[in-house]
Amino acid sequence: MIGQKIGLIGGSGLYEIEGFEITREVAVSTPFGEPSAAYKIGELGGSEIAFLSRHGIPHSIPPHKVNYRANLWGLKSLGVERIISVSAVGGIAVEMNPGAIVILDQIIDMTFGARLSTFYDQDKVTHVDFTYPYCNDMRGPAVKAARDIGLSARESGAYICVNGPRLETAREIQFFSMIGADVVGMTAMPEAALARELEMCLLGISVVTNYAAGISGTKLTTTEVVETMKGSVEKIKSLLKAVIPHLPPVRACACKHALKDAEL
Repeated sequence: MIGQKIGLIGGSGLYEIEGFEITREVAVSTPFGEPSAAYKIGELGGSEIAFLSRHGIPHSIPPHKVNYRANLWGLKSLGVERIISVSAVGGIAVEMNPGAIVILDQIIDMTFGARLSTFYDQDKVTHVDFTYPYCNDMRGPAVKAARDIGLSARESGAYICVNGPRLETAREIQFFSMIGADVVGMTAMPEAALARELEMCLLGISVVTNYAAGISGTKLTTTEVVETMKGSVEKIKSLLKAVIPHLPPVRACACKHALKDAEL
């Protein structure tokens, strides 16, 4: 018997996990347009997995053009209640070195106003609580799973999300460090906020693929990002295989009641 349905958002290599056999692909239409790609459905660790390649197949959608609303709405329409989001980031904090795996706990949004970031921009005025953007009932098992398999993972980290597609200046990174950012990327928002508006739980896992601008003193290249991500994919797969079977079978967190008392 298959248990809970879990959404997995990330790069194309993540659906090639040992034990995860894709049984079908589902194309979903939403009121917000088309998702990035068809959802690949399979089973892993006793749960049904709906995998979505965030940037399309092949990787062709830049971060500022991703239809985040359609992506999240599509997962919800498939019955997904929990999402694991995997992303590549640049390291800002000294301990966030290339190759590090980070189990995120906070977000700083620098994309606000540049992207369609809510489902509530028409008839209803809704202010969803976003104090803790990542679900602690998923973070806890992820931290434990990393320890159990001997994976060295940073157990917290603040992700600052920029609009892109350009990379950042050295002074921007200095500023981001001053306001508490540990890593920088381009996809965490509005993905996380939309999941909360849909009352879905979210776990954010990032791979540090390079030092952010001005830290290493060398030019940033996409080649570096791709190569480091490739080298870390097996670690991510091991973590996913370890954490999915140990997620609580019943949601007891506040995420599933996020809209309670949120509407004016």
